[in-house]
Amino acid sequence: MAIIEVAGVTKEYPRGITSLKDVSVTIEAGEFVYVLGASGSGKSSFIKLLYRDIKPTKGTVTVCGHNVGKMKNHVIHHLRREIGIVFQDCKLLTGKTVFENIAFALEVMGEDPEAIADKVHRSLETVGLADKANSYPDQLSGGEKQRVAIARAVVHSPKIILADEPTGNLDPRTSLEIFRLFYRINKSGTTILMATHDQGIIEKFRFRVLEMKNGHLIKDQEKKEQNTLQYDFKEKEYFIV
Repeated sequence: MAIIEVAGVTKEYPRGITSLKDVSVTIEAGEFVYVLGASGSGKSSFIKLLYRDIKPTKGTVTVCGHNVGKMKNHVIHHLRREIGIVFQDCKLLTGKTVFENIAFALEVMGEDPEAIADKVHRSLETVGLADKANSYPDQLSGGEKQRVAIARAVVHSPKIILADEPTGNLDPRTSLEIFRLFYRINKSGTTILMATHDQGIIEKFRFRVLEMKNGHLIKDQEKKEQNTLQYDFKEKEYFIV
């Protein structure tokens, strides 16, 4: 079943700038998809369309059954309840603890306080940071900050995760750990779109690739081979290598 449908989409900005040109693509529920492209390729515009940060000039964008381009501003929150977003720079609130950063995402949705506490603790367990709930962002490593950002993105059990260069500021080993976390989230049924320049990750973990260039979708390549699984006896789970 399609969870994202982009049909004939063009995005124009003032002064004659066009970031997307007649882009069409369908993404099924549960897929893991890379979005590639150099700076100015249209990659960021494509991602922004999906969570209604911008609207298409032409064409239609449908996400989780919502016609994104036609949504009124006062109902955008209905769409964003279906989506979790992870940015490269994490965007954590420095004056709040890890727990408070994640809880804030639920508070703005009007969640019950008791339900918030339970969901935050479960999301921290998912990313392996249950012991960091009372820490502040400046007490965390880069990888830990990104894990908090992921916990915040999954805390409301979204259908889709949009990750914009989530490993861009991390060393290769930490990037691999973060990717394995996304992989586990995807295996639980969450659709993931990851914008990335990390060729090591792309070559090692072969999932569907959408490549943008000069506003055009120039490649839509399906996963070509199976990933290799190994068992981690300490974590008691399989992971891709």
